[in-house]
Formats: sequence, C-alpha cells, structure tokens
Amino acid sequence: MDENLMMIWQKCLQFMRDNLNAAEDNSDLKKLEKSFDLLFDKVQPISLVDNNLTLMVPSDFYKEYIEDNYLSLLSAALKKNIGKGVKLWYSVMENKPSGLEKPVTMNMKGKTVPTPKVQETMPQGFSGNIVNPFVVPGIKKVNIDSNLKADFSFDNYVEGESNKFASTVARSIAKRPGATAFNPLFLYGGYGVGKTHLGQAVGLEVKSQFPDKVVLYLSSEKFIQQFISAAKAHKQTEFANFYQMVDVLIIDDIQFLSGKSATQDSFFHIFDYLHQNGKQIILTSDKAPVDIMDIQDRIVSRFKWGLSAEIKSPDLETRKKIIEDKLSRDGIVLTDDMLEFLAAEAKTNVRELIGVINSVIAYSTIYKSDLSLELLKETINKIAANQKKIINIPYIQEVVCDYFGIKREQLLSKTRKREIALPRQLAMYFAKEFTNATFTKIGEEMGGKDHSTVMYACETIKDVSKIDKEIKKYVKELTEKIKH
Repeated sequence: MDENLMMIWQKCLQFMRDNLNAAEDNSDLKKLEKSFDLLFDKVQPISLVDNNLTLMVPSDFYKEYIEDNYLSLLSAALKKNIGKGVKLWYSVMENKPSGLEKPVTMNMKGKTVPTPKVQETMPQGFSGNIVNPFVVPGIKKVNIDSNLKADFSFDNYVEGESNKFASTVARSIAKRPGATAFNPLFLYGGYGVGKTHLGQAVGLEVKSQFPDKVVLYLSSEKFIQQFISAAKAHKQTEFANFYQMVDVLIIDDIQFLSGKSATQDSFFHIFDYLHQNGKQIILTSDKAPVDIMDIQDRIVSRFKWGLSAEIKSPDLETRKKIIEDKLSRDGIVLTDDMLEFLAAEAKTNVRELIGVINSVIAYSTIYKSDLSLELLKETINKIAANQKKIINIPYIQEVVCDYFGIKREQLLSKTRKREIALPRQLAMYFAKEFTNATFTKIGEEMGGKDHSTVMYACETIKDVSKIDKEIKKYVKELTEKIKH
C-alpha cells in the first residue's frame, strides 16, 4: 500500500474521531469511539488517483453503513486532507465479475449521487460478504463444521413400528438430498424418541455420499442466539448469506422459534431460498406443525410443503432391539428374560433406555459382577432411589433462596434490585449447569423470563466468577449445597 496514501487516510480517521458527535457523558463517548473503530478497522484505502479515492470494504453492509452514518464527517475529512471534489469509490470483497459504474460525488451535506461499486474478485471459494457464525472465514474456502455426531448414523439406528415410516423417508432423502418430495422433512414426537438421531443420520450419510455438500446441524437455540448477535451488529444480511451456503440444513427443536418474530422472519427467508434452490431442510419438534404456538402462518404452511413424520415412543419389541444392539456393540449379551425385564422397565423413551443400559454396564464393570436378572433388578432399584433426589429447577430455586434468605416469589419477580437479581442469575446459571433444560425452559421456570435473559445470566456468572472473589465464593458454596 502507498505510504503517503496511508498517512492521508490515518489523518482522515483521526479528524473523524476528533469530531464525533458529542455524547452525554464519557462512557457514551467511549462506546461511540469503539463502534467507530470497529467499523473503520476493516476499511482500507487502496488507491487515490486524480481525486478518486477507492476504499476496500468487506461487504455491501459496510459501504451502506458508512454512507448512512459517516458520509458528512468523511466528506469533511477528505476535503481537509485531500481537497475539494474528491470522488469516492468502493471495492467490495465479493466473488463476482469485476465491473465499474459511476462513482459517488461527495459534498459537505453528505448527499450522494446513486453509486455502484467496484467489484473485486477474491480467491476462488471466498466471498467477503459472508460471515460464518461458527468459524472465522479466511482467504481459503470457508470450512464449516457440520456439528454431526458419528454415533448418530443409520447403522446405529434401530427401526421398529414406532419409527419405520420416518426412517424409510430419511434414508430416501439421504440418497437424493433436496431432490425428493420430502422437503422439508418435519420430524416430531416426544422427548428422547430418536428425532435428533434420525436427522443427524441423514446428514452423516449425505457427507459420506456427497463430500462436497455443505451439511449443518444445530439447535434452534443456537440459531436464535446467532441471529440476535447478527442483529445487534447490524449483520442480518451476512447472517442470511451464510445459511444460504448450506446444502442440507438440520435444525433441532424448531418449536423454540415460538414468539420470536424477528428470528422467524429471518428463518422464513432462509427457508425459501434453500427450498427454491433445491437444498434439503430437516426440522425436528416435540409438536406437530399445527400445534406449535406463536409461529407465523406462512412458516407453518411451509412446514407442510414436504412431509411431516411422527416418531412415537418405541414399543416393547423395539426397546428390546435397542437394548440388544447397544449391548452387543459393547460385547455384552443378555438372556431373553433380562432383555424382557429391561425393556419393560424403560417405557417412555429411548434416552431413558440408554441411561438404564449404561448404568447396568457401569455397575457390572465397577463391581466386577456377572450380569444376572437379580443384578439388573438391584441396579434398577438404585436408579429409582436416586431419581427421587434428582436435581431439578424447583430444587435449585429452593437452595438458592435458602442460601440468600429470600422468598421464591422474590426470586421469580421482575425486580432488578441486586439482592434479588444476583440470586436469580445464579439460579439460572445452576439450572443450566445441573439440568438438561433449555434456555427457554429455564426462563419459563424463572418467572417467564426470555431465553436471552437466561443466556446473559449464565454468561455473566461464568465470566464474573473468574475475577470476583465474592461471586466465586457463592458459586463454590452453592455448588456443594446443590450436589448434597
């Protein structure tokens, strides 16, 4: 880069920083300066020829944000350091053919002539206007982690009457993702019946058969969290651009979009783009599409475009197959009466069944005992006894309230007084640490708080406990009380 141009640009930046709009107090000014620095840190001057200044910007968003918010100030800075009549050009890092159009003519009032931009071709596979929420993109092709678990394959998925239809459809999709009538595939059913396993199995099979396809699995909570972050940074377009790169999108627990109107709007447009371009969409939910509350009608209608398949709790025979399959992979063989007993004990869902199996294996290994029907019964009884002492959200609330000497009604109230707000944040933090509850569920249990409030509380306690001795003490002592 030309050293003289860089010196001129640095003088322009300093002039702009010195003349930022006056804030009410120093803290506001610091925030304004920080925002300014974050924006212009990614803007670089690349040429100044005959009063034509070309700036390299990462995306259209930067160009538009500068013109909407800093054009008048930038005009003054350019006039002071370069002279009158400076024309501004933009070079946007997009993977598009190069092309020039009429540049902007700047003036002191900040008004501009409609302007196009210089398009620069970046190295193959990279587009500067795509922000990957999972990794920081580099010059090379963006590498996306699919977030798939190898154990959730079709080989490890046991079919039965409760899931045969859904499994058959899923296997068909894996052979021709986006090219069947089953798009989207909407899997619904109760907790722990294998929806996540089946959805990820499709993703794993697609990655195996079509290595170049971009497959992405994530929870709806992660999607919501990413959207909120993008919105705060005014990067909704970049957020959508990232998801438009995906060939197979698998979102778990889509029902948690309920009530999130802005996120729903973004999801709607991403859904439409992917569907129209032959990309596969797989969604899971604990409810059928028509039973999800506070979801836009246009989204519900799209859920119905493909196929909705219910996965029910496994029947006795399927549970026996699951047990046998799981234990055989660990080299353990049970007699028929043992299989019958275990399958009869775990009636609600697959996850509970796997938990029982793991407990039996662990007990047998630790105590070096041969598996027998009597040992199985003894282990199941111990599990049942321990479940009576299970740590849940009401129990955590009780411990926290007792520790701080406050009432549960105060903990669940809306007051922001520190003597209540801090215990509430700690209760949210421990609810996430000690239970499998989602942020949304914790919020509901904590007096109807929004899931983002819970996320903020968890992050705050986690960060502050590292530097604040008092909070660290609270976390340590409450951890011991909750455990015991």
